[in-house]
Amino acid sequence: MRNYTLIVVYFLSLNISWCQDSAYARKIIHDLCTEKYYGRGYLKNGLDGSAKYIVEKTKQNHGLPLFTTGYYQWFDFDVNTFPNNVSVKLNNRLLKPGIDYIISPNSGNCKGKFKMLQTDSLHYVSNEQGSNLTISLKRKLTFSVASNSIQTCNIELLIPNKYKEIQTAEVFIQSKVLTKYINKNICSYINGTSNSDSLIVFSAHYDHLGGLGKRTFFPGANDNASGVSMLLNLMRHYDKNPPKYKTIFLFFAGEEAGLIGSHYFVDSKVIDLNKIKFLINLDLLGTGDDGIMVVNGTVHEKEFSRLQSINAKNAFLKEIKKRGKAANSDHYWFSEAGVPCFFMYTMGGIKAYHDVYDVEKTLPLTEYEDVSKLIKAFVNTF
Repeated sequence: MRNYTLIVVYFLSLNISWCQDSAYARKIIHDLCTEKYYGRGYLKNGLDGSAKYIVEKTKQNHGLPLFTTGYYQWFDFDVNTFPNNVSVKLNNRLLKPGIDYIISPNSGNCKGKFKMLQTDSLHYVSNEQGSNLTISLKRKLTFSVASNSIQTCNIELLIPNKYKEIQTAEVFIQSKVLTKYINKNICSYINGTSNSDSLIVFSAHYDHLGGLGKRTFFPGANDNASGVSMLLNLMRHYDKNPPKYKTIFLFFAGEEAGLIGSHYFVDSKVIDLNKIKFLINLDLLGTGDDGIMVVNGTVHEKEFSRLQSINAKNAFLKEIKKRGKAANSDHYWFSEAGVPCFFMYTMGGIKAYHDVYDVEKTLPLTEYEDVSKLIKAFVNTF
């Protein structure tokens, strides 16, 4: 009877811990998606503010700074922004940025009222000499980040729209390239209990797309406040349950601009990459109805088989799928440098991605806790 009671207490404590993980994740995601951090991008100090927030949470979880100078690794790159109010009227109807349209991220300035000419079923151009305005019809609005601006200004308009034909466009758009914009990776660690100099590494990018003008921003709940919350949750776990190996936590900037932060980190050789037993990169962890995808699963078959065995034994997730190499997140440069690594992301559920609808309120966190359990169990096999 006593043993049975102990078992019940143990599993109750696990359930409480998992619920705390989920609540903690929800709080982190909520905070990172507020207007205060304005899409964790390049306007209104969104990126810098969110970096300070993550460092604050890292300190609370007793994550130690990787560098003698602190948690930050500095780097810079050029980025095109739209810092002022944007305005688009089609056929004299004012449209809503982010909802009705976005601006292609490398667009330049455009101001004036133009007559539009349809060139095919999906494109319009101004038929006025010297005009640089184009309109492209899209079935989904997907914003991005560009490092430069071009002379042409392209408006991406969501279809179906209210217009059978676009006759006129009245536009006010100003772009500004921020040269050598300062970014920073956030790097911390928790010491291991063994004498080994081997490393386990977790990574996730904390930057997102920022804003479009002064009022529209892209919250980035799934992409990638969810991954940031998982890293912080893992840090909390290993603070209370010291890991076997020294465990490094890397929060990258510049991912949305082309994996710039992780590339810089790998090239800088601030840690010995040969000592990394395994790296797990985490992005898009807010769903999971259809399981997870593991990038590099076909590259590291032995480790993938181990991951599947853990999942089959514990019935954590509906399915674990695998694919080969892909330059689609921050694991890539480590993989190219010979570091064994997986990139995991959840599948199914909501479809919001790189748009204004990727918000904390509708992010289900369907399999968040089970993904966390799977990751911890997998790391314990090393």
